[in-house]
This record gives sequence, structure tokens and C-alpha cells, in this order.
Amino acid sequence: MPDILIQKENSQLRRMGKNDLDMVRGWRNHLNVRRYMYTQHEISSTEHLAWFERERQDRSKHLLIFEHDKTPKGYLILNSNDGTPIADWGFYLAPDSERGIGKKLGELALEYGFLSLKLHKICGQALAFNEKSIGFHQRLGFSQEGRLIDQHYDGETFHDVCLFGLLAQDWIRIQNKDD
Repeated sequence: MPDILIQKENSQLRRMGKNDLDMVRGWRNHLNVRRYMYTQHEISSTEHLAWFERERQDRSKHLLIFEHDKTPKGYLILNSNDGTPIADWGFYLAPDSERGIGKKLGELALEYGFLSLKLHKICGQALAFNEKSIGFHQRLGFSQEGRLIDQHYDGETFHDVCLFGLLAQDWIRIQNKDD
């Protein structure tokens, strides 16, 4: 039985397990996901397993699988920065996910982070050419807090990195406005 952490309507977040490794690596290696990552090479199964073993030992990191209609649709990490109530997040969807799944993942992840983990703030980053991720953060209520100029070098080109943040109090205000 998967370790379900939060469930809402027909979506849920659960802990990532070893059985998810091939699926998550397949998503991560898909060109439509990989091209927006800091590391753009194809991840080997050995490299992926080493990453998973290292990350799951760190109590400040929450490796999660997002499911919709009992089907895995995305991966999410919340990294609470050594136990502080401020977390960085990262995520990607299964490349074949239908429209609207990202919003469901984001909303459930924020609810889990702010209500279950009692986070004060969730931070995100996006390469400046990743307009979908930038718009996604903004639609969820994140504020762009900065831009790091030429921060990431992909081996050929320097790219800016956009920094985002969402405070729990702002998230609660947004939730109350939607009611």
C-alpha cells in the first residue's frame, strides 16, 4: 500500500519508492522535461539509483509522486533546507499528462507543504526561457523575487534564473479569496 500523505478529490501525493525509479527516470529523461533542467544529459539507471538512495536518507527532503485517478502523473520534491520552515521545490510531470494536471499537482503540493509540513515559505526557480514554469508559478500565487543574470551555463549558453517565493500567509489569503 503506497504511503499516501494527502488526498483531495481524485488526486493524491505519496512518498516516492524504489518501484517508482524507472518511471520517474523515464519522465526526467524525456526531452520535453530534460531541456528545462540544470543538468540536461540523460540520467543512467545507476546515477538515478545513487541519487535516490542519497536523497531519501536526508530527512529535510520529501520525494513525492503525484497521482491523479490512481495513475502517477508527476514527481515533486520539497527540500526544507535542513529543517527550517522554508522549502525549495522542484517538479515535473509525466510527458503525456493531460492539460490541467500541473495545476492539480501544484495546488496539492502547496496544501501539503503549508498545512501538513507547516512551512512558512516555498521557493522555486525556473530558467528564464521556461515560460511555462514562470507562468505556472505566477498562477499559483508565487511572486518573482529575483533574477540571477547568466547564472546557469548549459555548456553552450548562459541563462538567467528566475527566483520565486510564496509565503504561507499569502497562500491562505489566495485560498480564502477562491472560496
